[in-house]
Amino acid sequence: MSIGSCEALEYKLVLHRGFNLISGIHSPEVLDQIHNFEIRDSDVFVITYPKSGTIWLQQILSLIEVKGDVTATNDQLNSERVPWIELLDSEKQFVSASSPRIHVSHLPYKFMPLGLKQKKGKVIYVARNPKDVLVSYFHFHKFANMLETPKDFDTFFEKFMEGNVFGNCWFEHVKSWCSHNDEMNFSYITYEEMIKDLQSVVERIASFLGRNLTPQQLNDVVEHSTFKNMKNNPQANYQQVPVNLLNHQQGAFMRKGTVGDWKNYFTVAQNERFDKVYQQKMKDVPLSFIWDMSDLVTP
Repeated sequence: MSIGSCEALEYKLVLHRGFNLISGIHSPEVLDQIHNFEIRDSDVFVITYPKSGTIWLQQILSLIEVKGDVTATNDQLNSERVPWIELLDSEKQFVSASSPRIHVSHLPYKFMPLGLKQKKGKVIYVARNPKDVLVSYFHFHKFANMLETPKDFDTFFEKFMEGNVFGNCWFEHVKSWCSHNDEMNFSYITYEEMIKDLQSVVERIASFLGRNLTPQQLNDVVEHSTFKNMKNNPQANYQQVPVNLLNHQQGAFMRKGTVGDWKNYFTVAQNERFDKVYQQKMKDVPLSFIWDMSDLVTP
């Protein structure tokens, strides 16, 4: 089953080993099999918490593989070219795919293939400041039919803080991966870095993957991976996902692509509470985030 071929189903969150799955899209059996997937050295996994730049990376990696030639990606959706590892039929697809196999996932570290700990394959973890993740995820819930429509922002804020969403707790997700980064061939990038300097991030990714692209090819990857161009690209913007999964009249998968939108939603009390939780949960984690567009400008 691809992400675009679900039949009409009753979607709901189902807790499995401490992680919320979406019934009809994921299954406990599939998740438990992923641990034993045989990993090749050429395998690449992009890991994100929801709404942190997943489809941006699908576009970038698709284009790096074809050296920036966007016409070579016209025959296939990015969600098929760089598929999800946790969907219902993912094992058959994963085993039969030719190298290099490139996949995306929202799963926490504990579910991933054991081979990654043996320095097989490569992992790119993409993080985004969690206040903007929360706002983006709120909007996504309003038009994603596989997710519960929130009553209002305040209600969703509480669910997010409790980890009562698909993806569970943002803090635990990022910590679960970054605390094990030494065990893997691991690269960490942020959504905000991509907004600030997409060129340098694309160059880092290509270098990490050992792909040799000319300066012009790298420029082509960057050009076709800008938010504006992706929003107009049917292979990249998820507009072709069926309406039983995404109600396109209620919103767009690619909404703003900005930094600091949380300021338009958080109350002072919510912001103070979030900061307190952040400081408590992340005090031993050496990661920092950009929280506002003005902070992207280098003095």
